[in-house]
Amino acid sequence: MAKQSADASGLGYAYQLPSGGLLLRVKNSLSQFSDLFSDFSKYISPAYHHDRCERSVHMRLYSINKREFVMVFLGFFTCFGLGIIIGLTGPPITSTSTLTAEQILANTSLAHSPTVLASGPFAMKSPLTTTYSQQLWLIAKLVTDNNDDERYDKSFQVSVTIDGVNEQHKPLSVLGSSTAHNRTRHLICVRNDCEEFTVMHLGFLDYAHYIITVRFYGLESFHQKYNIRAITFYFKTYNPEFTQIEIWFRCIFLLFTFIVICWYAHTLRKFPIYDWSIEQKWLSVLLPLLLLYDNPFFPLIFLMNSWIPGMLDAILQATFLCALLMFWLCIYHGLRQNERSFVRFYLVKVIIVMPIWLCAIVLATWEKCNELKDPTYSHFVDTKNYNGFKLFFYIACCMYVLYLVLLLLRAYTELRSMPYFDMRLKFLTLLMLFVLAISITVTTCRFGFGILEDNFVATLNTTYRSSAQFMCFYGLLNFYLYTMAYVYSPDGRFAQAELAVTKDNPAISMIDDSDEDVVYGSDEESRRPLTSVGGVAGKNDYDSD
Repeated sequence: MAKQSADASGLGYAYQLPSGGLLLRVKNSLSQFSDLFSDFSKYISPAYHHDRCERSVHMRLYSINKREFVMVFLGFFTCFGLGIIIGLTGPPITSTSTLTAEQILANTSLAHSPTVLASGPFAMKSPLTTTYSQQLWLIAKLVTDNNDDERYDKSFQVSVTIDGVNEQHKPLSVLGSSTAHNRTRHLICVRNDCEEFTVMHLGFLDYAHYIITVRFYGLESFHQKYNIRAITFYFKTYNPEFTQIEIWFRCIFLLFTFIVICWYAHTLRKFPIYDWSIEQKWLSVLLPLLLLYDNPFFPLIFLMNSWIPGMLDAILQATFLCALLMFWLCIYHGLRQNERSFVRFYLVKVIIVMPIWLCAIVLATWEKCNELKDPTYSHFVDTKNYNGFKLFFYIACCMYVLYLVLLLLRAYTELRSMPYFDMRLKFLTLLMLFVLAISITVTTCRFGFGILEDNFVATLNTTYRSSAQFMCFYGLLNFYLYTMAYVYSPDGRFAQAELAVTKDNPAISMIDDSDEDVVYGSDEESRRPLTSVGGVAGKNDYDSD
């Protein structure tokens, strides 16, 4: 029989004296602890020595409530949508001037030659170009008299000579007849309509005008069979109005990124680096790379008549994008593992991401370097090497996607039921999926499905009808990092307290009303018993073990 006794002080406490000896007393104590653990098991974090817990600066994500969480995403989507609206109202990306073969041959001795359309020469003067024009493409389109329902592919050669007109209106040789190559092109036609093909491309402009002479070889038999009725040449450059918008918004993004970097560094200045979470450490790397992605050296493209600023811009963009790919791999793996040595943790990820970075660099530099020697160069003339490079790129992308999916599934399998880890996973995954979806959509619209086969540098895919896609892509990446910098920054309410450096999931942190209002305890608090022994209500004296 157990006896109950009321507290003499009248505080309403009651205790029960077990009569079954020490064994029963221990059993009852364990039973009470088990009941308490069952009630709070979904809130209690792993123990202090758990291998997935680490001391880290208190992130704003931990104390954000549902309303604030929605506001963060709403702010991100609002800024992103505003950028798209600004882009939709902007000018087209390219500016086009048209010149027909009849206009070129008028008042010349070749005007009435029956084979002139199959061979040329076609000597033409480019429209006025400025530094804001950036690059120059010459594209040709043929129209025949064929009415048969057939598709045919005719290979032929193109020879181009280029002279630049200087300030004294004197021609200076850029690509002379002695150094010109006969480049192979393919004429793909359906009925009487033939696809456009690029004649030549200048990666940077030294002169205001160019005199270009084009000759065709190998189209005589094609002309006799199908009769080339007309040839239209298109001079395409970047629209100077778009270039001005690009300069302004790059400067705006550059300024905002610099402000975010300063603010982010200010919020973390009181905490040693070893107390930063893995997200905070990676953001301290990604934000400076974003600054380089926005490219403070971009105005040099218009101040220097050189290919170096354009090449530097391509390299900085490729580096930032690959760093972002590396960030996703490291976060999904790093949340499950605290020991992050270079060999065991980073080396595999570097091996997976490095081929993608090399492919991006080669894609940005290979064609430009060859075009410096010959503006008529195209990757289509180097089919063997280019196909090998393309296969290598696809293999590298597939390896990355498989590894990322594996890490993501393992992270959700092991951490989704753990407090705070599930918040970190959900926030990271939602934003990542949105960024990937928009990036793939923009890339597909810009380059088509054959991104390597229809390189924008080589063939100038004209699906860019406005500045919207430019604003979409640049705004997406900038606002993505701004949002992460805000969410992963230290919470100001905890910044002045030493308790701001806590475990990711302290034991007493979520016993309150809901998981929206979070109070973090220290290591000592996480080891205290859930109930006081012999304590008095309103006091904080705990018995030691």
